[in-house]
Amino acid sequence: MINSDVLYGLMLPFIGTALGAAMVFFLRGEIKPWLQKLLLGFASGVMIAASVWSLLIPSINMAADSGGVEWLPAVAGFLMGMFALLLLDSLVPHLHLDSVEPEGVKSGFGRSTMLVLAVTLHNIPEGMAVGVVFAGVMTQSAELSMAAAMALSFGIAIQNFPEGAIVSMPLKNSTRSRSKAFAYGVASGVVEPLAAIITIFLIDILHPILPYLLSFAAGAMIYVVVEELIPESQSGKHSNVGTIGVALGFALMMLLDVALG
Repeated sequence: MINSDVLYGLMLPFIGTALGAAMVFFLRGEIKPWLQKLLLGFASGVMIAASVWSLLIPSINMAADSGGVEWLPAVAGFLMGMFALLLLDSLVPHLHLDSVEPEGVKSGFGRSTMLVLAVTLHNIPEGMAVGVVFAGVMTQSAELSMAAAMALSFGIAIQNFPEGAIVSMPLKNSTRSRSKAFAYGVASGVVEPLAAIITIFLIDILHPILPYLLSFAAGAMIYVVVEELIPESQSGKHSNVGTIGVALGFALMMLLDVALG
């Protein structure tokens, strides 16, 4: 049974995405290129720090506490997460913001749909990460506290706010409708609570491999950072601003996790 605190934690990242998408009603023009680089870098920093402090370190500690090989779940799960996202990236038709050529299998999807699918791919590992950490809290794992789970959820919600705005603002022009752009932005974030809730409902089955699930989520998140977020933040002008964003995002997520965890 999911209590109110856990449900709130699961919904926080989605709320961040929805609030970011709502910026289409308040901002007139496109997001400035330098600001977009900063926000993409910030999201990268948050996801890297969350992968280390909220996922990989607990995975290693859990394996050590159980008397197993400390590094095995972290390494194996991390690589599986990377390759799982690589497979999804190769199969799901999607389009990145700064690209004109879609990726994945050929489809008849329009530009707007493929832009949303690109962000949805980002959100799957984030939703799974939040779900597996809260699932660990609910099963009373010593390495995972409610404060740490909330810190992870809050950190992802913070980086989802600019992400929601970044995906919705270009859609405002392509759809010529603020309402449709907002709806697309919100739709891209729905996968996060869904992935989290599915993970929690399956925890009785998955609990024996919880260390692997934590590192799997970390690998999936790092894949998104390396494959998409950092290249987009470093392309063209203002790449130094993107680097500053990484530093700020990493420092904030590390602070949240250490201070609240």
